[in-house]
Amino acid sequence: MDKVAVQIDGHTLTLSNLTKVLYPADGFTKAEVLDYYQRISAVLLPHIAGRPMTLKRYPEGVDAESFFAKHAPAHRPDWIRTEDVESRSSRSREPGAPVSYLVIDDLAALIWAANLAGLELHVPMWRFPGREPDLLVFDLDPGLPATVVDCCRVAEELRPLLEDEGLRPLPKTSGGKGLQLYAAISGLTAEQASARAKALAERMEEEHPGQVVSRMTRSLREGKVLIDWSQNNGSKTT
Repeated sequence: MDKVAVQIDGHTLTLSNLTKVLYPADGFTKAEVLDYYQRISAVLLPHIAGRPMTLKRYPEGVDAESFFAKHAPAHRPDWIRTEDVESRSSRSREPGAPVSYLVIDDLAALIWAANLAGLELHVPMWRFPGREPDLLVFDLDPGLPATVVDCCRVAEELRPLLEDEGLRPLPKTSGGKGLQLYAAISGLTAEQASARAKALAERMEEEHPGQVVSRMTRSLREGKVLIDWSQNNGSKTT
């Protein structure tokens, strides 16, 4: 097992299994993953800092078993921030009990998480100290034979509706087959944000019935783009 001790911003980290291939199709190793996260940290950290972090870990690589890690590992360094959040999910171990989350605020914490093969970083639409969302998100998911190109066309139709409400939407690819639109918001609860997103999704469905659907029902989604407004639920991560 190859191990290397490194210093990052005054913190000592032991990086391990650096030659392990995490992306077999391309031969991309753990060392290259760590280097990638270091390179993009300046643009990544502003988006995830201050938010409760759920890692999706791939210890044996992306072609092997993976798992979500919501609870902060007991073996974490004491300098990595954690915050307790009351669980509001019916699928949690103990509904209503607090969950101790990681909070990835800096490069050292990010590299520590990446060293766990935490390849996916899932955060909600809100930051500590409260649960007031600072982002409104629309997750655009194409139903075959629709593609990401159809998502782009729907995003173009949705954009002026958001701008009319004083929002400035920005797109990003979702990592799957669709894309997302994000807009900064303030002064709303998660429930109010969800209701606002739902109303806009339903308006899009009404105005573009052959192109858009706002309901999850699979039989309705063929050849259309689902605008998933439910991602604004305060318990969900995107």
